[in-house]
Amino acid sequence: MHVEPLRKDLLRYIKKRGLTKKFSKQLTLFIDNPRHPSLNTEILEPKKLRLYSFRIDRKYRAIFILKTPDEAEIVDINDHYQR
Repeated sequence: MHVEPLRKDLLRYIKKRGLTKKFSKQLTLFIDNPRHPSLNTEILEPKKLRLYSFRIDRKYRAIFILKTPDEAEIVDINDHYQR
């Protein structure tokens, strides 16, 4: 899987929250196998938007779209338990 480089705002977000190492590890897993069990990859509701996510850790998730079957772009990284 090819993943587009992260936007600067997303890089700042992960750095500010101390997620750089965790994100790098999970991104490597995602590139090697997007369906790796520890990623908990899932399609988000509503499914017609075709947005997916994978787990960075228990609290944070990376939201992505598939540009092609072998190319993804991470469009957001957020707190999975936002209120």
